[in-house]
Amino acid sequence: MGLIVQKFGGSSVADADKIRNVSRIITETYRRGHSVVAVLSAQGDTTDDLIEKAKEINPNASRREMDMLLSTGEQISCSLCAMAIEAMGYPVISLTGWQAGMRTNSNYSNARISRINTERIQNELDKKSIVIVTGFQGINKYDDITTLGRGGSDTSAVALAAALHADLCQIYTDVDGVYTADPRHVKGARKLEEITFDEMLELATLGAQVLHNRSVEMAKRYNVNLEVISSFSGNPGTKVKEVVKKMEKTHVSGVAKDKDIARLALVGLADQPGIAFKIFSLLAKEKVNVDIILQSIGRGESKDISFTVAKGDKELAKKVLEDNKEYLGFDHIDVNDEIAKVSIVGAGMINNPGVAAKMFEALYNGGINIHMISTSEIKVSVLVDVADADRAVQVIHDKFFSEING
Repeated sequence: MGLIVQKFGGSSVADADKIRNVSRIITETYRRGHSVVAVLSAQGDTTDDLIEKAKEINPNASRREMDMLLSTGEQISCSLCAMAIEAMGYPVISLTGWQAGMRTNSNYSNARISRINTERIQNELDKKSIVIVTGFQGINKYDDITTLGRGGSDTSAVALAAALHADLCQIYTDVDGVYTADPRHVKGARKLEEITFDEMLELATLGAQVLHNRSVEMAKRYNVNLEVISSFSGNPGTKVKEVVKKMEKTHVSGVAKDKDIARLALVGLADQPGIAFKIFSLLAKEKVNVDIILQSIGRGESKDISFTVAKGDKELAKKVLEDNKEYLGFDHIDVNDEIAKVSIVGAGMINNPGVAAKMFEALYNGGINIHMISTSEIKVSVLVDVADADRAVQVIHDKFFSEING
């Protein structure tokens, strides 16, 4: 039999009954003859609670100390799960990120995995033990604990699956798999049997919360056999793979939204070569990631440049630009954080003209105004007012999937 890496999110281990359910899934896999490495997130809202505790003590705590604190959440869920499996009579051991050999860079709170020393895990597997590993964390060259950022447990699981050459990596969550849209908010959303790495990466980046985008990127790079599956229903999940059977037939695979964005517009810029380089190199130095960019046609000797950033980077981006107002030569900055990005994704879009027009028609019929548009080979994204975001997803989804669901 093979080696299976299973990852369980916070909602799957939120309380004692759910931990027992996770323990049952792990031990059933083990009883079928597989070696099992399970990666666990912190229970429920533990991470948010720890952040609030830190704010009570020091609202400006260093990222190093925040990583020290936040890493405890995963240790709690892993040790409790190991205790539950012990009580069921199975050999098991829980390991922290550093015990599991997870080495990272020193970018506290958003570290990247540099390598994994699998010797300790392999030794435990050779003893026929079930291995429970804390997700979301590792250790840097200074032997400091680091965390991988929100959604980092997905990345931990895929990285371990790649390093251990696992036969399968299962991401257990509170939904049955990957849907055409969030089934908790969109009527008619349907589960996909399979989806390409590229489509899943776009959906994850564009706001779909099923998988962390870095985990999909890593799964594609190392060709990890990946499945998204429910920890509650027992139904078959969604396979994420390089090529899917229906790729040629399917124009659009999903609709996603992201409300965690802000738009900045630099108004009255000098219409001269190099101005875009000046703006975005300043932001890059501060590690501010920019998404949709729109440059207006010059009016006389001036033009405007608009772009989007994560809402959490809004104030930093504004400050950087205002501090360099004279260098950049603009009149003023217009900031709007009451917007959302709504996107369609599909590997079949590139060879099917009219997909974007169909999306725009749905928004027009819904009376929803579009502020900005961005396209690539497999996606079309639009900015709309945040108040229209949920309705935009629904009307777009109805336009593309009503015939299938009907």
